Amino acid sequence: MDALEEWIRLNSYLVYGILFFYCAMKSGALPLFAAIFASTGDLSIFAVSAASFLGGYLGDEARFYLARRYGDYLTSRLPRLGVIVKRAEGLLARHGAKYIFLYRYPKGMRTIGAFPVGLSNMSWLRFTVFNAGSAALWTMLLVAFGYVFGVAIVETVERNWGWLSVVALGVFAVWCGLSIAII
Repeated sequence: MDALEEWIRLNSYLVYGILFFYCAMKSGALPLFAAIFASTGDLSIFAVSAASFLGGYLGDEARFYLARRYGDYLTSRLPRLGVIVKRAEGLLARHGAKYIFLYRYPKGMRTIGAFPVGLSNMSWLRFTVFNAGSAALWTMLLVAFGYVFGVAIVETVERNWGWLSVVALGVFAVWCGLSIAII
């Protein structure tokens, strides 16, 4: 863990850049882990929050723009994308602005979430206001949780690393075995 912390400290700008692009593409747990490192002083909590928010916000703005500009062309050329967008359009029609606020959270929805909004008649201003609010809430939840509980998480991992690594290896081995058996 010490080597990882040292690498993160020495390459913090690279870490912030990776975090920004990660958040622009998806809404996984990387901001949470970055906030854990911020809680130990290895990263800046302000920079982690800014990279997470800006990546999340600007990534969705880019998808909205792409859909508004090229959406019909893309959905006609990529039938699978069209099917996914149709499903998301149904959610947008049922839930309206609430959809914009919530598509960031279910796994897999974030990547496509802004696309049907860009294809709809919703104004960019309305979208960007809800997008900014959603990105801010998402950032605050993940970063605050990681920062507040970060020291406790790090201490627990360091204290129990020996048996945790054995359990993790066992779970991985079982998962691999089941995956092979299913295939």
